[in-house]
Amino acid sequence: MDTQTIIQLEEGTMVNVYFRYPAAIVKGSGAILWDAEGRRYIDLMGGYGVAIVGHSHPKVVEALREQIGRLTICHPSLYNDVRASLLEKLVTIAPKGLNKVYLGSSGAEAVEVAIKMAKKNTGRSKLVSTMGGFHGKTLGALSVTWNPKYREPFKDFLIRNVEFVPYGNLEKAEATIDENTMAFIVEPIQGENGVKIPPDDYLKGLRDICDRRGSLLIIDEIQTGLGRTGAMWACQHWNVKPDIICIGKGLAGGVPMGAVLAREDVGDSLKLGEHTSTFGGNPLACAAASAVIDVIVGEKLPERAKRLGEVFKRELEKLKQAHSSVREVRGLGLMRAAELRFDIKDVIVKSLENGLITLYSGRNILRFLPPLVIEEGHILEASKILDNVLSTFS
Repeated sequence: MDTQTIIQLEEGTMVNVYFRYPAAIVKGSGAILWDAEGRRYIDLMGGYGVAIVGHSHPKVVEALREQIGRLTICHPSLYNDVRASLLEKLVTIAPKGLNKVYLGSSGAEAVEVAIKMAKKNTGRSKLVSTMGGFHGKTLGALSVTWNPKYREPFKDFLIRNVEFVPYGNLEKAEATIDENTMAFIVEPIQGENGVKIPPDDYLKGLRDICDRRGSLLIIDEIQTGLGRTGAMWACQHWNVKPDIICIGKGLAGGVPMGAVLAREDVGDSLKLGEHTSTFGGNPLACAAASAVIDVIVGEKLPERAKRLGEVFKRELEKLKQAHSSVREVRGLGLMRAAELRFDIKDVIVKSLENGLITLYSGRNILRFLPPLVIEEGHILEASKILDNVLSTFS
């Protein structure tokens, strides 16, 4: 099936809720994608951060191939060996003390579960989130997501007792977290808002405020976790341990999966039947996730992300020096962004035409979430493409 046929079929059938790139991708390996005509692309989108271990990693492929021949579904009302193995691995890589796990099907579901855990554990009714924060688009997750364009059409259905404070501002957090606050939810690095990194004292300050007020600290590591920023968990850069961590995106290497890691007393707050999922912890996703963790640990991907992140940073700084259109570059590990002085839509399209797939944050920020297995040569090639593209807009 050629690209035009694929595009026409999808455009005529799918609900129109996605910004679409004019490419039909049919194959991937590592950090490289190919379209229906065999054109090659360097992938700096990474499926919005899902392709942590790259596309079609051999160990993930083999784990799925083996599991699909054994068992494809086993509801958590029955015990399962593959699920048990994954749970053991998750607790091993989790920050110490987060030894209760909920397995679901997405990052947004993980946020929903975290909110329920916080409510049950504290008995309180208020949530505090951050301006610019993004936590998903299901109704509970949307309630703690800032962007008005996502919230406004559904505002009558959202959790009402949610307050938003400026990201990075401890004074506002201190004034807002009170005796009725069940939890403060925060991304250690804001992703959709343009890869914003907080002040060094921010997460520790939030931890202290929550401890003094008896509130829980929920850290959303859906985009930042599993080695993306150069540490297994981004919160570890600031030596902060949350009460709950939300995980998703790359956890199962592209198979839909989300998870919550929680303190034992917090996890045990949910009682029989209070949140269940038909597909949560299914053997296929568990087999894939188990393989992903093996790859992350075995191939030392957090360390790789840290090293290659410095290469990427250097290349982006060169672009900033060469092009006045680049206002700022920022990020940590292989989570990077370049803020431009104009709308980036044409930059994205032109990059695509030259074999590079990028991501965006709003109207003027290029965001980069490449697979952690990306080669240094791919980063240099991508930088050259961006250099040439930006030159056409000078």
